[in-house]
Amino acid sequence: MDILILAVVIAVVVIGALSGLVVGSRRKKQLPKPPPAAPDITAPPTEPHVGEEAETPRDETRRTIEEVDLPDGGGATVAEPPVVEELEVPRLEVPEPTAGRLVRLRSRLSRSQNALGKGLLTLLSREHLDEETWEEIEDTLLTADVGVQPTTELVDRLRERVRVLGTRTPEELRTLLREELITLVGPEMDRVVRTEPATGKPGIVMVVGVNGTGKTTTTGKLARVLVADGRSVVLGAADTFRAAAADQLQTWGERVGAHTVRGPEGGDPASVAFDAVKEGKEIGSDVVLIDTAGRLHTKTGLMDELGKVKRVVEKHAPLDEVLLVLDATTGQNGLIQARVFAEVVDITGIVLTKLDGTAKGGIVIAVQRELGVPVKLIGLGEGADDLAPFEPEAFVDALIGD
Repeated sequence: MDILILAVVIAVVVIGALSGLVVGSRRKKQLPKPPPAAPDITAPPTEPHVGEEAETPRDETRRTIEEVDLPDGGGATVAEPPVVEELEVPRLEVPEPTAGRLVRLRSRLSRSQNALGKGLLTLLSREHLDEETWEEIEDTLLTADVGVQPTTELVDRLRERVRVLGTRTPEELRTLLREELITLVGPEMDRVVRTEPATGKPGIVMVVGVNGTGKTTTTGKLARVLVADGRSVVLGAADTFRAAAADQLQTWGERVGAHTVRGPEGGDPASVAFDAVKEGKEIGSDVVLIDTAGRLHTKTGLMDELGKVKRVVEKHAPLDEVLLVLDATTGQNGLIQARVFAEVVDITGIVLTKLDGTAKGGIVIAVQRELGVPVKLIGLGEGADDLAPFEPEAFVDALIGD
């Protein structure tokens, strides 16, 4: 019995010892990781030394007080107030004076017109002027849109004068041709644009024409011509059917200080024209220019409406001028347009545009013969001051060159 008890005690002791060994080995395996190495700490910079311990100063670039940019006031920077943009007021332009304007533009006109004059001078300078040569002269004039009747008259007079003259020097031929062309153009015709009524103000001018002739642009340029002569102008934007026509006319007016009266897009043109004349009278303007809607001369209804505009305007006062704008490049078709417009609104003057882009300067002669109405203004380009009063002598000189 004692032996059995002793054996049990020994077994318990052995088991306890084994358990201790196992637990000890596990603890060794779970030991905490060693702490990380201490970071390198940079020592703070040493304080500056003074006196004997001070270091030898290093050479450095230094600036004087005058060279240092300091804020204004010497204090804290004050924020500037935001810049408020002001509406830009359009600057009024000073148009070129009308006196001698065609002479100044002569080179521009002659560049495209010299074909007619030089062609005639070349033919007339031939040693023998036979029938074939005279037919070529007629063809040259007809090609330049002079017209059949004026061409016949000119050729007949040239034949007679050349026969009487006998010897023909280039200078004599040029003088002869110049005289005959001036006679054909009609220097005796009254070409003044009438803007001064017999009584009261303002003078009333209505501008008419088909689409695409430069009618609205011509109205704006005419305003510049009048302002250059010291006249005050009111513009009536009665072309209410073409998109942006009123804006275009108003821009022309603003450049020279002319007031523009306009209505709603698609509104009654006669109403706008009436209001323009009314306002012109109220403010004492010298001239009222009325830009009408472009219309096809073949459309009876549109032409009747143009007549209505004229009648409504004349409730204030009679029209002083009715200017028909024609494209010089349209030739005989322009004459057809002129006839129809003259029947509806009693044309008093012609404005020929795009005369710088064609060698058919003879349209000046043809349209005057057709209507018995003078060409009063000609357009010589896209520039603002390229509208010039028509001067027969300057025009013929541009045709035949120097």
